[in-house]
Amino acid sequence: MKDVLQQLEDRRASARLGGGERRIDAQHAKGKLTARERVTLLLDEGSFEEFDMFMAHRCTDFGMERDRPYGDGVVTGWGTINGRMVYVFSQDFTVFGGSLSETHAQKICKIMDMAMQNGAPVIGLNDSGGARIQEGVASLAGYAEVFQRNIMASGVIPQISVIMGPCAGGAVYSPAMTDFIFMVRDSSYMFVTGPDVVKTVTNEHVTAEELGGARTHTTKSSVADAAFDNDMEALIEVRRLVDLLPLSNREKVPHRPFFDDPNRVEPSLATLVPASPNQPYDMKELILKTADEGDFYEIQADYAKNIITGFIRLEGATVGVVANQPMVLAGCLDIDSSRKAARFVRFCDAFEIPILTFVDVPGFLPGTGQEFGGVIKHGAKLLFAYGEATVPKVTVITRKAYGGAYDVMSSKHIRGDFNYAWPTAEIAVMGAKGATEILYRSELGDAEKIAARTRDYEARFANPFVAAERGFIDEVIQPQSTRRRVCRAFASLRNKRLSNPWKKHDNIPL
Repeated sequence: MKDVLQQLEDRRASARLGGGERRIDAQHAKGKLTARERVTLLLDEGSFEEFDMFMAHRCTDFGMERDRPYGDGVVTGWGTINGRMVYVFSQDFTVFGGSLSETHAQKICKIMDMAMQNGAPVIGLNDSGGARIQEGVASLAGYAEVFQRNIMASGVIPQISVIMGPCAGGAVYSPAMTDFIFMVRDSSYMFVTGPDVVKTVTNEHVTAEELGGARTHTTKSSVADAAFDNDMEALIEVRRLVDLLPLSNREKVPHRPFFDDPNRVEPSLATLVPASPNQPYDMKELILKTADEGDFYEIQADYAKNIITGFIRLEGATVGVVANQPMVLAGCLDIDSSRKAARFVRFCDAFEIPILTFVDVPGFLPGTGQEFGGVIKHGAKLLFAYGEATVPKVTVITRKAYGGAYDVMSSKHIRGDFNYAWPTAEIAVMGAKGATEILYRSELGDAEKIAARTRDYEARFANPFVAAERGFIDEVIQPQSTRRRVCRAFASLRNKRLSNPWKKHDNIPL
């Protein structure tokens, strides 16, 4: 019996070594952790339960039968994050460069199937050279099996991808279909075709970092949601995110103890909106002063900064926040911000996360670049996302809410539950100056008359009371009581039930 037990321990030790000490040292030399070190850091201490530790590839071509390391380049299993169950797979770059084989894919698929069955998030730690060339089409089939599970799991369980090394070719499409993608600066990259292929086909000279590095994907392409300086920071932030999310679409949002009075008054908010309608202010100040303990987890902070998306807690429960940012492009909606916010709203709705919207929007960004780029269709994505959402929706208009952008930003007309406005709110078709110049075009030569007309328009329409008279605004509230009013609104909506007409699925304007 002792011999058998020793043999088991020897096999386990061999599996834990992955590609061997030399390759582990090379991984560390690049500033990267090994697959197992990453899992250990991500999960609660001692909680990891591994699956398929002894699985090995079945390839017999190109001499592969002589090298069959245990695990086949991916560590899979389940564990807990702050006591809540998650499933995880971590690709091991020390084994064949983390390349995906048939059995490697089978291990990932098993984990994803179990996550779906048991209603728990799945976290993928990606560090792979791509498909294993020696296996040919079997490797490609493995990718497709993983893709299909990403699609089936979408909206059922949260899916989080962390890119911690190379991720190229077909490998990028699995993370692309997950809910959140995090990257590590200077050591991770994602692209469909690498710099060499780009140079051959288009004669463009570009580095891997420029083509698909963390900066590119967090600021230009919007593929990634955030980037961090090293593996450890990225894994800590994943733990923070998981704390905010429900385990599946069958669960309610998590509640945690809170130490912040729901009735807290913030006198400083009374002076947040400047006297001049053209002067910007930082909407993040309002978000932080509304949230429990001033804690805000921002999503896609470096992309389309004219809109803010992320998670806060109110009375200990997770709430998604969408807010216009007057500091950037005056808070206008454009192609990028519409896409960013629409995806976030749809995620919240899929997982029953209530949505809080702070509005200060002068309209959609004008220009040929926007129109040629399809701002109509992209703006419709955000409108569609808000309109189909059945979760509790609370909206606070702080200043401008002009034109179609007023409608889009979770207005009463697209099933907003509570629609509040500050006394500084201006809800109108357009700004007073523009409206006056259209209404009184014949008087444009008389500056005094136009100025008087503008003042009259402002007095009549540049306020929240016209909308409040029609019931489009439920209440005009004091800025300093925003947290109290929002907390009470969401508390009253805890048992909200709303369903859309039966359909196979919608046809969002993609």
